[in-house]
Amino acid sequence: MSESPPAPRPLAGRTIALPETRELDRLAHLLEEEGATTLRCPLVAILDAPDETPVLAWLRTLVAGGFDDLVFLTGEGLRRLVALAERHGLRAPVVEALGRARTITRGPKPARALHELGLGPTLPAGVPTSAGVMQALSSLDLTGRRVGVQLYGDVPNRPLVEFLERAGATVSVVAPYIYASASDVDRVTALIAALADGGVDAIAFTSASQVDRLWQVARETGAEERLVAGLGRVRVAAIGPIVVEALAAQRVRVDIMPEKSFVMRRLVGALVESLGPAVGRP
Repeated sequence: MSESPPAPRPLAGRTIALPETRELDRLAHLLEEEGATTLRCPLVAILDAPDETPVLAWLRTLVAGGFDDLVFLTGEGLRRLVALAERHGLRAPVVEALGRARTITRGPKPARALHELGLGPTLPAGVPTSAGVMQALSSLDLTGRRVGVQLYGDVPNRPLVEFLERAGATVSVVAPYIYASASDVDRVTALIAALADGGVDAIAFTSASQVDRLWQVARETGAEERLVAGLGRVRVAAIGPIVVEALAAQRVRVDIMPEKSFVMRRLVGALVESLGPAVGRP
């Protein structure tokens, strides 16, 4: 008796563009396990801050007990702070200081980075955005509190800082990493062409910086109209609300987003649900 042929995987025949950098291989593997073909075009590289002096000074203030509250906007930032501390022999006192302070996290990634240290967030934001962080803090008395804020890249995040200052807190920000271009202009323009010419079924954005880089290249090369047209014909996926906001700023609709737990595996699940054979081919 012959065996039945294996059932087709849900994303078989689909091509999904991936602008991810840090976890590109993992995301591609998850999608390829579901049968997808992936088009890899990492748009943004993540680098340590070019000058570690202010970052190290912030860590020394933390160790000295200079912060009552700590706001972590990204897991990447917390991990790079700990890595810098380790290079300077400060890992243990930094982890101890993290355990003493009240910690506020935006989304699952900084919470996961704390768990890796054997800690957990005191106050996770209900909505993984800066507005969600402000909402979580709005019922607390912050008068006289010394608040350390780990920024998203080197973006100043004036709304969050001004919110804290209006509430009576003293704020000290730190930017442990920066974003830089990861793909050359030719590769990015090739991605734009693939979106416009029908070579892609979906594109999965995992950070707002990817959106910014894509539009930067499109403007510089005169391909902005082509990019808008291309995104209009594919399914656009976003890992969470921050990316949705960045796309909305460019007037791009978002078709696919996980309902909760804005992480890679949930994003893949949302892509399978939207693009799989049960939904039908567009």
